[in-house]
Amino acid sequence: MLTVLGLTGCDKKAANGPRLEYTGPLMETTNVRTLYSDSAKLKLQLTAPLEQRFENSDVLYPKGVKVTFYSADNTKTVVNTLTANYGKLDKAKNLYIMRGDVRVVNVPQEQRLNTEELFFDMTKQLIYTDSAMFVKVTTPQEYLTGYGLRANQDFSRYSIFNPKGVFAVPQSAPAP
Repeated sequence: MLTVLGLTGCDKKAANGPRLEYTGPLMETTNVRTLYSDSAKLKLQLTAPLEQRFENSDVLYPKGVKVTFYSADNTKTVVNTLTANYGKLDKAKNLYIMRGDVRVVNVPQEQRLNTEELFFDMTKQLIYTDSAMFVKVTTPQEYLTGYGLRANQDFSRYSIFNPKGVFAVPQSAPAP
């Protein structure tokens, strides 16, 4: 009888408690430079100090991101830049979400957009904000302010959903 007790006492007990699953990035890359092209023509370049890729294919840029858009004529002329303190690519929607001091600059038209959150839809080639997001557009002649914005990706055409003001730019105004 003593032997039976000894044998049953040696069984391994199943670990109690929930299993912990890792939800962090699968891969981290520093000093990223990604080129997007179509039919051997450079369309845009994305640069970031840190890129984190996750199991669901989403990508985070927690230390900032810059997207440079190039002209369609394959001359590598910069048409537009988009920078932010934080970026996320929602891979399922092919949608970039940019947050924190978001700036869009249309180089040929000298137009600038400043806001705190912006979406870039690569499929539809649109940039836009939520309708409640404050936006400021600066052109060589004026400042425009309001809430909500929708524009083509090169920021050559845009509309502000709820405009609040138009202000003339003083001749001695410094560039932001």
